[in-house]
Amino acid sequence: MNIRDTHHLEPERPLVLGVTGGVGSGKSLVLGRLRELGAAVQSADLLARRAVEPGTNAYEQIVKYFGNRVLAPDGSIDRAGLRRIVIRDDNARKALESFVHPEVLRQMTEYIKEAGKQGARVAAVEVPLLFETGLRSFFNYVLMVTAKRETRIRRIMERDGATRDDAEALMKAQMPEDEKCRLADFVIENNGNIPELLAEVERIYRCVKP
Repeated sequence: MNIRDTHHLEPERPLVLGVTGGVGSGKSLVLGRLRELGAAVQSADLLARRAVEPGTNAYEQIVKYFGNRVLAPDGSIDRAGLRRIVIRDDNARKALESFVHPEVLRQMTEYIKEAGKQGARVAAVEVPLLFETGLRSFFNYVLMVTAKRETRIRRIMERDGATRDDAEALMKAQMPEDEKCRLADFVIENNGNIPELLAEVERIYRCVKP
């Protein structure tokens, strides 16, 4: 069966590709390549940062729930400090998600709509918690980026200045990689061979592009 026959596209809506994967898997590299290939790209993490800026509804809810301990000296949300709290507290994590995710989804919908108006044929959105937050039906296809456990731990520690315990706790708070792989339409391994990774991204892009 031709893969293009399996996912109906709405009129004037670009094909929407979700890019997901566990923390430290290397999703940003994949997103960058998709941008080079011509896709309109966006990151849910960036939208989440906008969603919690001072003065937003999510900001007020976060401060009310967690208190001033999650504020940086300038009054913004201390994202690293907040992350350390929620990775070990399921109730706190679920509360945070309920504050932030509705606004992220609204922004994401607006971005895709605007991309379509600008003539984009493919819109790719990086969503780390795509499956965890029940957003599968939002996308025409989902591309899962995976990497070996030790590789991911090393990347998290180097990127965030995190301890190994924090990196492992962050990974544990997410859906297991093998489960995500079963749910995705495409899976890419990112263990360090960059040329192979980029070539595979291009192959998938050519496959799904309308």
